[in-house]
Amino acid sequence: MFIALRAEVEDALEGALSSLDLPTDDLGIEEPPEDVPAVLASSVAFRLAGELGVAPPQAAVQLAGEIDVDELTYVTQIETQGPYLNFLPSDAYAAETVAAGVDPGYGALPDRETSVVVEHTSANPTGPVHVGRARNPIIGDAVSNLLEIAGYDVDRHYYVNDAGRQMAVFTWAYETFDEADLDDDPERDRIEYDLVRYYRKGNAFLEDADDDAVEAAEAEIQSIMQGLEAGDEEAYERVSEVVDQVLGGMKACLARLPAEFDAFVKETQFMRDGSTDDVVARLKELEGAVYEEDAWQLELEEQGIDKNLVFLRSDDTSLYPTRDLTHHEWKFDNYDRAVTVLGEDHKLQARQLRAALELLGNDTDQLRQVLYSYVNLPEGKMSTRRGTGIDLDDLLDEAIDRAREEVESRLDDRIRDDDLDEDDIERIAHQVGIGAVRYDIVSKQPTKAITFEWEQALNFEAQSAPYVQYVHARCCGILDEAGVGVDGDMETDVDASLLETEAEQHLIETIARFPAVIEEAADDLEPHQVATYTREFAEAFNGFYRECPVLADDVDQDVREARLALVAASRHTIANALGVLGVAAPESM
Repeated sequence: MFIALRAEVEDALEGALSSLDLPTDDLGIEEPPEDVPAVLASSVAFRLAGELGVAPPQAAVQLAGEIDVDELTYVTQIETQGPYLNFLPSDAYAAETVAAGVDPGYGALPDRETSVVVEHTSANPTGPVHVGRARNPIIGDAVSNLLEIAGYDVDRHYYVNDAGRQMAVFTWAYETFDEADLDDDPERDRIEYDLVRYYRKGNAFLEDADDDAVEAAEAEIQSIMQGLEAGDEEAYERVSEVVDQVLGGMKACLARLPAEFDAFVKETQFMRDGSTDDVVARLKELEGAVYEEDAWQLELEEQGIDKNLVFLRSDDTSLYPTRDLTHHEWKFDNYDRAVTVLGEDHKLQARQLRAALELLGNDTDQLRQVLYSYVNLPEGKMSTRRGTGIDLDDLLDEAIDRAREEVESRLDDRIRDDDLDEDDIERIAHQVGIGAVRYDIVSKQPTKAITFEWEQALNFEAQSAPYVQYVHARCCGILDEAGVGVDGDMETDVDASLLETEAEQHLIETIARFPAVIEEAADDLEPHQVATYTREFAEAFNGFYRECPVLADDVDQDVREARLALVAASRHTIANALGVLGVAAPESM
């Protein structure tokens, strides 16, 4: 309803300004401070007071007088406060908010009939997913969820680097060495942990072996790369045997978050169909194309980029940026918009890519790039093992273990009488533990570096995932106790005018804002805005819970029904907000 009220206020202000022959280009609409009992305010009187020839407070009164409140649906009164016009919500605003919130799909925006491909994660298939890259799948999945609920038709893609030197080295090592040649056992019983040992062995061999052995190995590695470039089927099958197995294990890891994909798009697709060769030919024809230092390069100084884009080696093998250009042109051909989630170390490459795409004649307005800083871990239990770094699996295991301990320590303090068995505790530990990781990471602005702190992420009392998840569980507990059930049908024609306390009104207004939060966050590609909203919502609901009993014996039946509907609307709001963030909404905690 907030979106509808905002539109109504905009129309009313534009009408008032037009009637006074004043410009309508800047309405000065904003959300007022918490102590102002209004949903929206406008500072337009301050800006236009000079044209009216009066002080701003008088201008505000004059503008308010031009608006007939009786003609408005969601605004019941306009109050002036200095230069501000404050718009107070009507009973219809509250009633329609509660009725809309009772719908399980509340918050979803209308279909925009626009297709979007979101590419994220795309870690090289050389071994387990590293914790430093955990921000990519978490942000990428949340961005995808956000665009989907905002009405876009979303495809989630993982771009597979299966054509570079790393994969040629991996393939050669996998074919060259036996299990007996490897120095250690797999760190986990999963395929990528097994095969990464061959990759490490191969790199160690290339560093330490005698010159003749290294020369022979390099010749075979080069042969694999040349074979891929030439579209040789045998070379492709050799590399795919390694890539597909490692990807299988990486998928299993990412599914724990969960982060799932609609397609795994391989680089070699664009080498085998000739489109990379086509891009290379077009790049060579550009004015900035030069052959320097045994490679074809594209000068980008006129685009404000000092470093050239190298797109073809002297042996006629392409590079990752070349194939990525081809990949993006393919995206432009198949989707209305493209979003890519990238680490901050790819900032230069992102600028080079956009500039080169424009020089090739592409409209890059349809391309958005979300850049993020990396996740750091504090010192402690999660120490590096065997010098190979900390894997995402390690972080998730640790999160679940810590969450299980926290859940078990709180069992005696639970208010609900639904006894939890071991399976329940394990389920909640997974929901809370993994939810804590996702929430803590996605709740921060992507460009800010973060250090993951267990004490903060798993704090049931602070503004963390468990704190917000507990609100959902509390809603479910109330609905269960009332006999409605979590998924039961609710009355939509309750008398919302009975929800008249300050806590009830604040909760209603918070629920009403949810679709607008989705709209703005999707436009900005900033899921952390939704995380901020969930904390505000949790505060509003907890205030309602403390002050407004729902099922107490002395609560009037009509008030009880209205508050139950408000609880159901709250449940759907917080469940769908957490769903955007990829955080589970437990029914019991």
